[in-house]
Amino acid sequence: MGGKNSAKRKKTGKAQKQGQGRAGTAVRNDYRGAEFTNSQVLGQGNQTTTTYVQQYAPVPTALDALPALPQEFTGRADDLAFILDVLDPERTGGGPAVAVLSGWGGVGKTTLAYAAGHAAQQRDWFTGVLLVDLRGYDPHPAQAEDALEALLRSLGVRPEHLPPPGAGREALYRSQLNVRQEKGERLLVVADNASALAQVQPLLPPGHHGMLVTSRHGLAGLGRMRTVNRLQPEDAITLLQAALKKSDPDDVRVKEDLGAAERVVLACGCLPLALQITAALLAQDPGQPLSERADALSQTEGVLDGLSDGERSLRAMFDQSLERLLPQEQDLFRLLSLNPGPDIATPAAAVLAGQPHAATERLLRQLATSHLIERNPAARGRWQMHDLLRAYANEQAETVKARGRDPRRRYEQAHTRLINHYIQHAEAADTHFHPPGSLPVSSRFSDREQALAWFDAERENLIAIAHTSPRAGFDLGFALGRYLQWRRHLQDLVVVRSLALDACRTLHDTLNEASAWNNLGGALKELRRFPEALHAHGTARTLHQQTGDTHGEAGAWNNLGGALQELRRFPEALHAHETARTLYQQIDDTRSEATAWNNLGGALQELRRYDEALHAHETARTLHQQIDDTHGEAGAWSNLGLALQELLRYDEALHAHETTRTLYQQTGDTHGEAAAWNNLGLALQELLRYDEALHAHETARDLYQQTGDTHGEATAWNNLGTAYRGLGRFDEAVAASRQAVAMLAAAQDWFRTGEAWGELATTLTAAGADPGQVRDAWDESAAAYTRVGADEEAAASRAHTKIVKEQSPTRACPPSEETSGGAGTDTDA
Repeated sequence: MGGKNSAKRKKTGKAQKQGQGRAGTAVRNDYRGAEFTNSQVLGQGNQTTTTYVQQYAPVPTALDALPALPQEFTGRADDLAFILDVLDPERTGGGPAVAVLSGWGGVGKTTLAYAAGHAAQQRDWFTGVLLVDLRGYDPHPAQAEDALEALLRSLGVRPEHLPPPGAGREALYRSQLNVRQEKGERLLVVADNASALAQVQPLLPPGHHGMLVTSRHGLAGLGRMRTVNRLQPEDAITLLQAALKKSDPDDVRVKEDLGAAERVVLACGCLPLALQITAALLAQDPGQPLSERADALSQTEGVLDGLSDGERSLRAMFDQSLERLLPQEQDLFRLLSLNPGPDIATPAAAVLAGQPHAATERLLRQLATSHLIERNPAARGRWQMHDLLRAYANEQAETVKARGRDPRRRYEQAHTRLINHYIQHAEAADTHFHPPGSLPVSSRFSDREQALAWFDAERENLIAIAHTSPRAGFDLGFALGRYLQWRRHLQDLVVVRSLALDACRTLHDTLNEASAWNNLGGALKELRRFPEALHAHGTARTLHQQTGDTHGEAGAWNNLGGALQELRRFPEALHAHETARTLYQQIDDTRSEATAWNNLGGALQELRRYDEALHAHETARTLHQQIDDTHGEAGAWSNLGLALQELLRYDEALHAHETTRTLYQQTGDTHGEAAAWNNLGLALQELLRYDEALHAHETARDLYQQTGDTHGEATAWNNLGTAYRGLGRFDEAVAASRQAVAMLAAAQDWFRTGEAWGELATTLTAAGADPGQVRDAWDESAAAYTRVGADEEAAASRAHTKIVKEQSPTRACPPSEETSGGAGTDTDA
């Protein structure tokens, strides 16, 4: 045992640090955990053995292994709190003090583990730290016995005293840690860059010691698990700035152009490794503006080329992760790049892979465990991929396709299967949004609610698919319209309607081009782009006339009338709706005739021919009832109630609006329900039931907010102002009216802006405000009316200006009413 080490014996009797014994004293052999299965002791009985032990000088230990933190380390407050809660010696709940930090390569797991170790030591929770790099994603990862050897050496065990790989080495490791625990020491073991449970399990410390594990895989069963996500943008900017100042304290590029800095960090995915590489490249070119670097990183193709500084490469890190996967897992990872949307559901992934659902789900789970994809936290059974990983997956797919005709055809077939899957499901879901009885309802979805849920989940995917080809744009441009209008996704509605029109032109489909123009006009009208809507419906009418499509022509006339009404060209609108009604009667289309009657009544109301309007809406209601069209009936009841109000039949109007509200609730039309509440409030105000009216308008406002209809919300605010005034709550009335004025002006609805200014002026008068304020409000009202050629209303406002000192507190302008009845008529392909 002596050998050359005997010359290093200590002759002092002082206690040694880190648990070393005194020189010249006996050593207790610790066999806890050891096995004697293969022992040479074959007999039984008593045996007396004298053991002579020569105590050597202590071997140096390495228990301060944590590297210093980089100065650009930032953020991670929540992650640090989680880890420290696990490592806290006074923690409640028991269990081992082991935390497993997982996340995709370059996300900053190792630095976070170091930060947690430093924070724990600052709290005096540990007397030392052991660090081992398991090199889990290198071509030759470290094995558990190699890691144990490194840890035992750090604990001061001499190389010649190391047991051979196996249980003996594990037993010695645990014994060493147990001895240190008995001496009041507590060590933290940091196992970095693990790729498999087998690498880590033998390293788990016994007793009260702690452990941190980092891995690109979710290694379940070791301890508390924590997924390390990308930095928040503000923290990513801080990291970028600190990294640049580390190279040059005078670098002010981030400070001088925060907008470009945000673009840079977002292009880097707020990934610490990508940010550090980018900072290094910027440091090498101190004259490069951040905007130039952001432009380069924003290029979809070759983005990974811009994230390599010669020593570090994001692509190389992704390569390491991919190589650890099984061939089927690698294949699915590449195929997922074919999905153009932000996430994918398991059934769609199964179609893409051409595999059974259960098998595909297993593969997806493994990819998520490897952090190459992640579960959508907002929806069970959906998976998403970061843009940088998507770019990498696309590169890998292109590499495979370049190998020959067969791989290329296989990817093309997978893409086609996926597109057909989305289109077929969208067309099936759309059948649940047609009027009852107009066409067979698909059994693919049990009801409208299930169809809505599917549309909601897949909306972004469907719109992305619509951009992939003219055929997809055509099919989805027609299939998505009713859903997008139902949910009030109006910008998306214009996009898909435009794609359908472009597809018809590309495919030289003249017949459906007319329908596409008609549908685009309806979408533009919803966005209050009335002149463009008028042009679109006029074009549709002409094309339908040229092809002899009477039904399509009637729909175009109907929608043309709606656009003319919004442009306040009421006589022309009346003519358009009368023409639509006549054409629908000629072809015996009762449902569409009912819609035309309802819209015709709306035009008659604008012309103040209220008795005729009442008859038109009653006719529409009756026709909708005959064909069991509940939604259409609700629209007829709504407009019927407005006509009754104009005829001062308020109790009947109240009943009509209550009926409207109930029917819209039955059909699940939140937007229609909002309009019903708004009109119900108006009827209640006429009956001087202001408290109930206030509740009705507040409900309408909230529902409009839910559906994202700012214009409808503005009308609710205007009506809230009149209800507050009726209750004598003038400050709140003024605030509500000012809110309505601002929102209506922003929407460029100048007619209703004029109404809102008039309501404000009336409220100011009732509150005894300064006459100058009242006069200014009436002037603004007149100016708004003048902008849309509403000369009669403008003159009335100017008249109020002249007599403002004598203004009575009664309402001068009508509150904002909501007409209903589906003035827009979609046309199917």
